Amino acid sequence: MRQPPLKLRPSPRLRRTGPRASRKAVIDRRTAETQIKVTLALDGKGKYENSTGIRFLDHMLDLVARHGGFDLKVKATGDLDVDQHHTVEDAGIALGEAVLAAIGDKRGINRAGYFVMPMDETLAVAAIDLSGRPHCVVDTKVNVRLVGDLQTELVHDFFDGFAMAARANVHLKVIYGRSNHHKIEASFKAFARALRVACSKDKQMARMLPSTKGLL
Repeated sequence: MRQPPLKLRPSPRLRRTGPRASRKAVIDRRTAETQIKVTLALDGKGKYENSTGIRFLDHMLDLVARHGGFDLKVKATGDLDVDQHHTVEDAGIALGEAVLAAIGDKRGINRAGYFVMPMDETLAVAAIDLSGRPHCVVDTKVNVRLVGDLQTELVHDFFDGFAMAARANVHLKVIYGRSNHHKIEASFKAFARALRVACSKDKQMARMLPSTKGLL
């Protein structure tokens, strides 16, 4: 006897809010290790309200919002008594999920963006392609274990989580710098501004999909 086809329901933790044109998303990501809620508006005013239990990470997320022109709210509770890894990586994943949900079918977007960010003695470069193919390369040249209260090795995990969830190419490189604080901060600023370009609408492309494959 043939079984009736399964009826698939959308995941409750990935939902867009408002009309399609609003380019907003709310992600509620819950695991045994972290509970993270991300509210994102791509076409925002740079407003932010971020709380992860890691103050330096909060500051970096604030920069993503302000330099990206996004409205971003991240509320994260994690097992920081064990380690910061789960909270930092899952924050990157949840942000990537939010971007993927908010951009929708990707028609009319630039798709790719890059930015060269100077910060005093430091110079960082970011390039992003919302290609549907996740890949992440990060070289911050940070040579200390902590900046503020953030374990610096987890910067790569944040961006790797973002790239996997957003299905994007993410390349970040610090060309040179002295201050480890500046190296990380310049990287996040460059990332935000490159993402802003990649997510932005291209009037010339209108409703065209920015790919010759017909799929992103």
